Amino acid sequence: MQKSKVFVDFHNADVQGRLRLNCIGTIEDLAHQKIWLQNGQEITLYSEDLEVDGIVQYSTTENLWVAVIDWDNIKEKQDVLVKEDEVVI
Repeated sequence: MQKSKVFVDFHNADVQGRLRLNCIGTIEDLAHQKIWLQNGQEITLYSEDLEVDGIVQYSTTENLWVAVIDWDNIKEKQDVLVKEDEVVI
């Protein structure tokens, strides 16, 4: 089963390093894909050039959904494919 893929702002983390799932791009992705967040749910989080898997949690301190991620496991998305001296964008 493929994980849902949701936009996130990697600069919007709480003091525990969890990504807050409250920016407009996140809310739009959740609504468009009809995703209802639940504790323990696995999702893929992305921005323009980064991607990471995370686990959803509800932050009772901030009263909002967050995602626990491994900051050392963030991948850079490859936007440019190089093939035999040819650049395809």
